[in-house]
Amino acid sequence: MSEQVAPPPASDAATPQPAVATPPPAPSEAKKSGAKKALGIIGTILVIVVIAGLKFGIGSFLNKDETADAKAGDCIAELPEITGTEQEKVSGAKVVECTSTDAAYNVVGRVEDQTEAQAKADTACNQFFKYIFSSIAPGKTGYVLCLTKKA
Repeated sequence: MSEQVAPPPASDAATPQPAVATPPPAPSEAKKSGAKKALGIIGTILVIVVIAGLKFGIGSFLNKDETADAKAGDCIAELPEITGTEQEKVSGAKVVECTSTDAAYNVVGRVEDQTEAQAKADTACNQFFKYIFSSIAPGKTGYVLCLTKKA
């Protein structure tokens, strides 16, 4: 005899389908706060200023020429003693009040657009019994101050 196998009884509940995993929503990029944006802008500006300072010479800001605006009638503080007749480089020259005890020279003239060679030729101030002080970058032009020793 043959046996017949009965199918399993049907259950009332539907067989569960495999669940399809849905990816969670991508987190939205957090918006920068106003303070962070401002810091970013300030940082960018600071970087640009530093690069420009390095490229164009930050030294010109740090080593300000304190005699750049000197004119006839002004006074200059004592300069280092120069021995002989050769011109020498000096630093620290500055305009001071003529009533100051630091005033050592009177500015009696100013000549603009002089080259180093012209300043070294010492002819710009020939009309004065003088000392000269010049501020001229190599290869450029600058000014010569004609000075007399303050009495």
